[in-house]
Amino acid sequence: MTGAVRVAVLTVSDRSFRGEREDLGGPAVAAAARRLLAAEVVEVKVVPDEKDDIVWHLTRLADNVHVDVVLTTGGTGISVRDVTPEATRSVVGFEVPGLAEAMRAASRAALPAAMLSRQFAGVRGKTLVVNLPGSPKGAVECLEAIAAALPHAVAMLRGEVGDAHPVRGGGA
Repeated sequence: MTGAVRVAVLTVSDRSFRGEREDLGGPAVAAAARRLLAAEVVEVKVVPDEKDDIVWHLTRLADNVHVDVVLTTGGTGISVRDVTPEATRSVVGFEVPGLAEAMRAASRAALPAAMLSRQFAGVRGKTLVVNLPGSPKGAVECLEAIAAALPHAVAMLRGEVGDAHPVRGGGA
């Protein structure tokens, strides 16, 4: 893969957006992206739990800023204000279900309630969007669970590698 992975982080939180609570999730995810992916973090922003705001920022980051990966933290629970997956679904062209499955599987062993989390991942153009949970610890653990696959995903989206897999075991 040529060049550093360009990452943007969106924290989705009404309270942090209003300044009632410090955003700990966004900085934790940004630090983890730097550590795990040697990423260039180009933006860390807090937005409210409003579908239109989330959609606007995801679209801007993919279409105008041209980041490789947008990592969101927050808004993936089951409360009425948790709309991050719906916003993401509305802007991506297709889903990447294996990433969400891996995150939930990794979290479930430590926290049975993790099965209630609605992580989602999909692609808009050449940008991978991954919804992480709102807890800073949970968000970083979920990013750790999928980090090994992200450089290959980015290389594929950049057109640097094909999607064919080498034949294993010397078969046909």
